[in-house]
Amino acid sequence: MTRKNDKTESLRRLGTLNRHPERVSDPRFLSEPFFDPRDLVQVRYEMLRRVRREGQSVSESAQNFGVSRPTWYHAASAFEENGLAGLVPERPGPRRAHKLDDIVIEALVEARRAAPATTTAELVVLVRRRFGISVHRRSIERALGRVQKKR
Repeated sequence: MTRKNDKTESLRRLGTLNRHPERVSDPRFLSEPFFDPRDLVQVRYEMLRRVRREGQSVSESAQNFGVSRPTWYHAASAFEENGLAGLVPERPGPRRAHKLDDIVIEALVEARRAAPATTTAELVVLVRRRFGISVHRRSIERALGRVQKKR
């Protein structure tokens, strides 16, 4: 594997690989090897720096770095709040068990307490009938595992 591929794989694993490096048209990223359009954190930092330190307009900076103006403002806000760490993308998807709230989990625990042999598939049906929520069996298993861990 080449050094360039190693870095690409490392950036991908860290979640900081720019999915559209071809959109970066900033002259430094095109001509200087230090600047890597695949490195999303570096791209975002330089995009903000061009405006704040070099006086480039937000519109021009956004265009040169292949993003929209709202994306520029979002990056600026994240950087103000969290520094460089704010430029690292957040993991996609839900952050918690958003379907299985406390009421649903309590019903699952009670169903298992009343009939310990109840299968996860039966609990899926129970949740669908009682709460009108479609939930994967694995989500129920994880939720019940968290409850058991707390005890």
